[in-house]
Amino acid sequence: MPPSPDTGPFATVGEAAISVLLTSDADAKADLAQKVGAAWADGALRFAFGDAPPADRPARPDRPELRLPRDMPRRRAGGEKGRFALLHSLAHIELNAIDLAFDMVARFGPDQPREFTSDWIKVGSEEGKHFNLLNDRLKALAGTYGDLPAHDGLWDAAFATRHDLLARLAVVPMVLEARGLDVTPPMIDKLVRAGDEASAEILGIIYEDEKDHVAAGSRWFASEIAAQKLDATATFHELVRRYFKGDLKRPFNDAARTAAGLSAGLYEPLADTPKSS
Repeated sequence: MPPSPDTGPFATVGEAAISVLLTSDADAKADLAQKVGAAWADGALRFAFGDAPPADRPARPDRPELRLPRDMPRRRAGGEKGRFALLHSLAHIELNAIDLAFDMVARFGPDQPREFTSDWIKVGSEEGKHFNLLNDRLKALAGTYGDLPAHDGLWDAAFATRHDLLARLAVVPMVLEARGLDVTPPMIDKLVRAGDEASAEILGIIYEDEKDHVAAGSRWFASEIAAQKLDATATFHELVRRYFKGDLKRPFNDAARTAAGLSAGLYEPLADTPKSS
């Protein structure tokens, strides 16, 4: 693996965010995300951006093989192979989440307050930490990220919302990441029952961090709604119906969602009108 890039050449947060997006090696991307987070926290990066927007698609490693969601093999349930497949799929989500956070900074940061950049740099740095934790666990299970195919649908929402901050916030943190609040506790319980305490501990760390990530999305959605003098619920429903291809599925983790600023009135009506029915 090539050495991880250093944040030394980057004078601005815009340059650093673009560099993360242009890094193809998965380990290097995760490491750089954390270095940028530390550099920003230390005041080593100026709050400035270039004129060019980020590319529509970030750089990706040669492996894993990316497939359409419908072409993905069915994940085995139970056993070490099943746990490996689960952790691999989560590592793939976290790698995409790094790019989602830094795309948020590079694409929308120039028009938002400094605090917006601070929030999403922190999110991106933590997603890098999550990827490393998961990939280290995959290696402990005698494999690594890239050993299994992964689906290529995770960037679709980012591409579709690249010109609309409200849409990006509604779909990515407030729908996709909020789904993680619903499904992670049952996954942790399943891993504990299987005796895989090490994997369960990693998912526990991710779960606690993701609460803050969803909260950041909710907070900036509310800020933008107020700035544009829009109705929050009606706007959220319209944006999700337009840009999110899937269905909002029960059961919801209402306690975690409420703590993250998501009221039931935002998501419950959307679960009552599934698109695929």
